[in-house]
Amino acid sequence: MRKHRRILCLFTALLVIFTWAPASVVYAEEAHTNEDNKDRTYAPYFYVESEEIGVDSFPLKKTEVTANIEGIIADTYVVQSYSNEGTKPINASYVFPASTKVTIHGMKMQIGNQVVTAVIKEKEEAKEEFEAAKSEGKSASMLSEERANVFTMDVANIMPGDDVRIELHYTELITPTEGSYQFVFPTVAGPRYVGPIIDEAGNRDEWTATPYLKEGATPSDEYNINVTISAGVPISSLTSSSHNIDIGWEENTTAHISLANTSEYAGNRDFILDYKLTGEEIGTGLIMDKGENENYFMLMIQPPERYEVEDIPPREYIFVLDVSGSMSGFPLDTAKELINNLVSGLRETDTFNLILFSGTSYQMSERSLPATQENIDKAIKLIKEQKGAGGTELAEALKDALYIPADGDTSRNIVIITDGYIYGESDIFKLINDNLDQADFFSFGIGSAVNRYLIEGIAATGQGEAFVVTKSEEASNIAERFRTYIQSPVLTDIKVSFDGFDAYDVEPAILPTLYAEKPIVLLGKWKGETTGNIEITGMNGSGEYSQSIAVADVVSAENSSLGYLWARKRVERLTDYGTNSNNPDVKDEVTKLGLSYSMITPYTSFIAVLDVVRNPDAESTDVNQPLPLPLEVSNLAVGYRIGSEPNEFIIISALTVIMLIPVLSKKRKNKRIYV
Repeated sequence: MRKHRRILCLFTALLVIFTWAPASVVYAEEAHTNEDNKDRTYAPYFYVESEEIGVDSFPLKKTEVTANIEGIIADTYVVQSYSNEGTKPINASYVFPASTKVTIHGMKMQIGNQVVTAVIKEKEEAKEEFEAAKSEGKSASMLSEERANVFTMDVANIMPGDDVRIELHYTELITPTEGSYQFVFPTVAGPRYVGPIIDEAGNRDEWTATPYLKEGATPSDEYNINVTISAGVPISSLTSSSHNIDIGWEENTTAHISLANTSEYAGNRDFILDYKLTGEEIGTGLIMDKGENENYFMLMIQPPERYEVEDIPPREYIFVLDVSGSMSGFPLDTAKELINNLVSGLRETDTFNLILFSGTSYQMSERSLPATQENIDKAIKLIKEQKGAGGTELAEALKDALYIPADGDTSRNIVIITDGYIYGESDIFKLINDNLDQADFFSFGIGSAVNRYLIEGIAATGQGEAFVVTKSEEASNIAERFRTYIQSPVLTDIKVSFDGFDAYDVEPAILPTLYAEKPIVLLGKWKGETTGNIEITGMNGSGEYSQSIAVADVVSAENSSLGYLWARKRVERLTDYGTNSNNPDVKDEVTKLGLSYSMITPYTSFIAVLDVVRNPDAESTDVNQPLPLPLEVSNLAVGYRIGSEPNEFIIISALTVIMLIPVLSKKRKNKRIYV
C-alpha cells in the first residue's frame, strides 16, 4: 500500500510540474536566438528572418550540379552561386550533404573576374587562415568535412553587389547491384537530433545548429541537376524515382538527363537515377593508371550467381523501428508498410522481436517470439498505433536488442529502420563493431533524404546490407529483396591473392560477406609488369568457389581518377566510420593522405583567399544559410511546442508517468518497457 501511495504522489507531483511546463517550453529558434542563453545546445532550429535593414538573408542564389558517368566512375562538378544584394558585407555559413562514397578533390572561388584555386591544408590551419582573412577584411571561402556525408561551406566578406561562384569537384564509384546501377546525389542534410551525446571536451559540433525553413516553405535559390551517362553499350532502362526528368539520347548508348520541371524546387530530396545496360552481364574488368610517382589499378570481379538454398536454417530477427518526431507522417507510414511486409514474410521456424524507439525504448517481448500468425498480428497492431514523436536515442535501443537472450543455435539478425537523423553516428558504429560476434546488422533508410552515412555505415560495420525506401510502394519489393539476400548469400569467406602480379596497398583489405549480386571492387597500387594471376576464393551455397584471372588477358583502360578513389577507400578503412577518430596514428595518416591527394578528409579542409583587403573595417553580418526540410519531413524533426494544443501536454505527461510506473515499482537494471 505504501509503495502505491509513493507512486501516486510521484504521479501527482510530476503532473503538476508538467502542466506548468508549457510556459517555459519554447520553439528551437527562440532558444537559439536568445542572447542570454549561454548553454547553446547546437541543435537544429527554425529560421527567423532578420529584421536588420540592408541585410540579404539568402546569399546562396543558385546550385548547379553537372555529373558525367563513364563506366562505373562518376565525375561531378557542383557550382554554388552567391550574390549579396543587400547594403552590408556578409559572412555566410552553409551546410550541405554528399554521397558517403564521394571524394572531393578540387575547389575554386570566383569573385567577379578574379578566380582563386583553393589549396588543401590541415583543418585547424585552414580555420586559422580563414579567420585571419575574415578579420583582415579579405574575401575567403573554406570547405570542411563534418561527417563523411556532411560538409560546411563558410564564406567571408561578401561585399554588397558581389557575385561569388564556388566550384567543387567530386569523384565516386557506382557499382551495380543485381544488374542495376544507381546514381544518388543528396541535395539536403536533414536535421540531426542532438541528445546528451557530447565529445571528450564537452562540446557538440556547431554544424548541428543549422537553421531550417518550416515544413512546406520553398527556398528562394535555384537548384539544377544535369547528368550524362556514357555507357558504351545500349542503356535498356533509365528512370528517376525522385524527380521528373527529361532525357536526350545519342543513339542508345549515351543519355543526357535534366530536370523536366525547373520551376519545381529540386533541392529538398535526394536525386536518384536508376538505369540498366543491355547485353551480357558485367564481367571482369581492369582499369589501370600510371602516375608520376605510383601506379594505380581498379579490378572489378563479377561474383557467382546466387545459389538458392532450400534448407535454410532458423533465424532470429530483431526489428528496431524509429518512431521519433522526424519519422512522423510519410516516413513512419512507409516504415509501417515495410515492417508489415518483413514480419509477414517470416517462417514459423523463425523467431522475432520488435523494439520501438524515440527518446526511450519499447519492447514487444522480453524474449523473441515464434513467428506465428498470432504474434505477427500483435506486432503489426503495435506498429500501426505509432504516431511519431520525441527524440532519436538509437544507441539505447540497440543495447536493448543485444540484451535480448539469444538462442545459440539460431542466426541473429538485427534490422534497424530509421531516417538516420541523429548526431552520434560513431557511437552506433562502435557499438555494432563491439558486438559483431552477436549478430549481423541490416539497415533500412526511410525517406526522401535519409542520413546515408548512418544507413550505409550500419551495414558496413555490421557485415550486412543497406536498403533505402523513398516511397511506400517500394516497401513490398525491398522487403522481398531483403529476404532473398539474407536467406542465400552469394559468397562468404572471400579471399583475394596475387600470383606474379606485384600489387600492394590493396583496398579493401578484408572483404565482407557478399549478400547481393554486385561486383567485388578492388583498388590498389602496382609496380612492374601487368602479368600473373589474381585468385578469388570463397564459399557459396554449393560449396567452395574459386576464380583465377590472368592479368594480361583482361581488357584494360586508363583513368586518372583511380588515385583519388584509392585514397578515399583507404581513408574510409582507417577512420572505420569514426570508430578510430581518437587514434593519433590514424589521424596522422589520414591527414597525410588528404594533403598528398588534395582531398577533403576529417582532418583537412580547402581554403581560398582573395589576397586583397576589400572590407577595411572588417565589419560584416554573419548569416547562417537556412535549409529546406527534406520533402515530407514534418516540423517535429526540428522543434515543436508541446502543449500547443489543448490538454496535449497534460495527456503526454500522464502517459509518460504511467509508462514509468513498471520501472519505478521494480528494481530493473535496464530501461526497457514491455508493451
